[in-house]
Amino acid sequence: MHQRTDSGERESRRGLRVERRVAVRSSRLGVSGYADVVEVEQETGKVRPIEYKRGRPKRHRADEVQLCAQGICLEEMLGVDIHEGALFYGRTRRRANVSFDTELRRLTQEVADATHDLVRGAVTPSPTYESWKCDSCSLVDICRPRQLENPRPVAEWLADAVGS
Repeated sequence: MHQRTDSGERESRRGLRVERRVAVRSSRLGVSGYADVVEVEQETGKVRPIEYKRGRPKRHRADEVQLCAQGICLEEMLGVDIHEGALFYGRTRRRANVSFDTELRRLTQEVADATHDLVRGAVTPSPTYESWKCDSCSLVDICRPRQLENPRPVAEWLADAVGS
């Protein structure tokens, strides 16, 4: 699904410039990354990030927070106000508009701050498998919450690994 968005291709159509794989960063949030797509209305200069997701809308707000962080990054980088973005879900083949309201901006800042606290404290949170979150996450194979929720003792693992 990300093959086209990861290409970095640019496109113009019907008064809209489409930028793909746009590097973004925010000093205020302390984050950097890539926006899948950034649309710019050529007549008004209105900027709108679009994030592509393979699944469907979720019951939690993680996708919205990620998109809002991209919006905040673009605001800081371009010196413009960005009021909304969109999430495109591959399963439903629909865009969901997301308003970058005060509540979502506050939540996005809180998530960024909490993440920095974890990094500063060198603390890795214990994995917890929650099917309603984990089964739709693209990182589930890397995170492996089911396997790590109740890890084997290291001594047992070492004994198996060396064949004792």
